[in-house]
Amino acid sequence: MSIFTPGRRWQPAYSPFKKETFGRKLLADTEYVIKSPLFGCRMCGNCLLQETAFICPMECPKGLRNGPCGGSTPESCYVDKTRPCIWYHIFERSYKMGRQEKLMEVLPPLDWEKVGTETWGDVAGQVKKMGAGNVVKRLVSPKHRGQTWEEIFRSVRQPDWWQGDDEYHAPKSSEPVSELERRLRAGEFVVACEIAPPLSVSTNKLGNNIDLVKSYVTAINFTDNASATPRMTSWACSKIAIEHGAEPVMQIAARDRTRAGLQGEILGAGALGVRNILCVTGDSAVLAPRPRGRMDINDLDSIQMLWILRRMRDEGHYLDGREIKFPPKFFLGAAASPFAANPKFQALREHKKINAGAQFFQTNLVYDIERMEVWLNELAKRNFLDKVYILVGITPLKSFKMARYMTEVPGVWVPEPILKRMESAESAGNAQEEGVQIALELARKIKGYEKQGIHGLHIMPVGWEDIVPRIVTEVGLLPKVFNLPNPEKK
Repeated sequence: MSIFTPGRRWQPAYSPFKKETFGRKLLADTEYVIKSPLFGCRMCGNCLLQETAFICPMECPKGLRNGPCGGSTPESCYVDKTRPCIWYHIFERSYKMGRQEKLMEVLPPLDWEKVGTETWGDVAGQVKKMGAGNVVKRLVSPKHRGQTWEEIFRSVRQPDWWQGDDEYHAPKSSEPVSELERRLRAGEFVVACEIAPPLSVSTNKLGNNIDLVKSYVTAINFTDNASATPRMTSWACSKIAIEHGAEPVMQIAARDRTRAGLQGEILGAGALGVRNILCVTGDSAVLAPRPRGRMDINDLDSIQMLWILRRMRDEGHYLDGREIKFPPKFFLGAAASPFAANPKFQALREHKKINAGAQFFQTNLVYDIERMEVWLNELAKRNFLDKVYILVGITPLKSFKMARYMTEVPGVWVPEPILKRMESAESAGNAQEEGVQIALELARKIKGYEKQGIHGLHIMPVGWEDIVPRIVTEVGLLPKVFNLPNPEKK
């Protein structure tokens, strides 16, 4: 157990990938001997303790360095229930110390050339660069102490290739690049829906489902190996949607991406005509079927993906600094989780995503409108609702079993009255219709927040695509220009 990092369990330190000089190895060993019992240090070589309330974020099983995933809870980590969610503790301590705004800075991914090596040498180098005598003099002065610490550590945690900050960056282009963006900018209350990618190379059902819903929705979202279970890639489904005359939202999960793979894939998607990108960290491989892949660390998180893609689009260069002659154009989105954590913690997380580059949110499932309103009020307090479009997620329940299962999904909350309604309907033999009625009620209530920060509905039918037209029609959300699907194409 470490002194300052809650829930610590011993894990071995990383080893450097190359041979170090005796002096640097000695310095690394000294740093580890001191920081390991204090903070549970694993020698990531990119220390962020100053920004995370002196709790090491590398305790997160996903290795997330910019905040919690959508499954965070105060009770435990959903990846490893023997541990607490370390980011929940970071948030709690940051608020108690009045350091919560330090969490807003977009922090870089690990530099694996530095992993396993020391950080103190970098700090000493920065002190030398600033002048040791000058640094000591300024640290003694209460007036300059905070600024001096910031100058020392900023260059260490924010290398030239990253340049992260805590500021909002408006999109460079003022023109919409997709139909989804155009309609949202025009003030329309839009509807998007989700279609599950197929489990084989056959695209017949996928094409039929696209044709079924495309007239009723503005965009169709394709998940990216949800639950860490392989399916057809999101970019392939997006291309098929374009061929069927529908607008796709290509979901891309950080879990399965390296930084090189991300940048190459986004250029390919842009060349295929994909204009809406949804960045998610992705479900842990702990949810995947066996045999499972690596579960201890992600190369990137969703916020880092947003930062990289925004800079590719608006600044026209790769992460390594090379220029992109013809940068990609896309409408950049992210996931939001109203019920994943304390609402004020979650609002800070959402704010950070907007600063990193998110222009729209698709939320996790909402079954409790009152709790959604609490979350929305916390977003309003951070004064950024004018900088993002929010599409609220709903899923019609097919059975009481499905309703109970939803209570176990990380980041989803199903209130007791809805569970009782589904249980009673199950006994009466009409659970499916009751699930539809609940979805209709929720959709109407969500529509009522149209002028209060909500801009649309995101329907996730979970294989029940036939229900989408009914929900859209009965709630009165048909697009302004509506063409009835041709039944012969089904």
